[in-house]
Amino acid sequence: MSRAFYHDHPEILQLEAEVRDARPGAVLVERSPFFPGGGGQLPDQGVLRWSGGVLPVTALARDERGLWHMVPGDSLISGKVMLEVEPAFRALMCELHTLAHVVNALVYTQFGGALLTGAQLNADGSFRVDFDLPGADNERLRALEAPLNDIVRQDLAVSAAFMAHSEAEATPGLFRSKAVAPPVGEDGLVRIVEILGLDRQACGGTHLTSTGQARPARIVKIDNKGRQNRRIKVAV
Repeated sequence: MSRAFYHDHPEILQLEAEVRDARPGAVLVERSPFFPGGGGQLPDQGVLRWSGGVLPVTALARDERGLWHMVPGDSLISGKVMLEVEPAFRALMCELHTLAHVVNALVYTQFGGALLTGAQLNADGSFRVDFDLPGADNERLRALEAPLNDIVRQDLAVSAAFMAHSEAEATPGLFRSKAVAPPVGEDGLVRIVEILGLDRQACGGTHLTSTGQARPARIVKIDNKGRQNRRIKVAV
């Protein structure tokens, strides 16, 4: 699978593409600006325009050939299509994912390298991150709200680069999840997202270009999920 278009061109949300294959209600295109979801991030929303009209993209699915776009009904789409990602929803996912990285970095550094056990970004402007934190003091976790918002105010740059999987695996702290392995491309590379001076870890999602683009956030709840897991729920 080639490198995702949304990684190399995150600013492009409208793209004309040639149909590679189609079946009723689904189309495979040569390239797509849509993020298909994964790692707790919801898939992009948007529409597909073609000679037969405009259809909402209801689901996205990857296979070895590329990204399939599902649409309502049984239309058999051919020729060229225009794919349009919904800007506001993409921006929300970028914001929440960036803030989730900040929380991850704070927990990792302040709680002895605790690993992520789960994450979910939500359309209502909230997200939750779960950590392997047996015996953690929940009040210490609630106190992360102040440094989280301080990092937003600092407006730290966010960037991404690709690294050989073997090199990333040998670098402490780049792989932070106990449950999910970072996606590896055909070229053997993994994507590393960095918040300048704060955090660096493997991730395939979409993000802001600086922390200052995010709104202030609050920690709304800390849950004990079993004997080891702590769930932190955050909302903008």
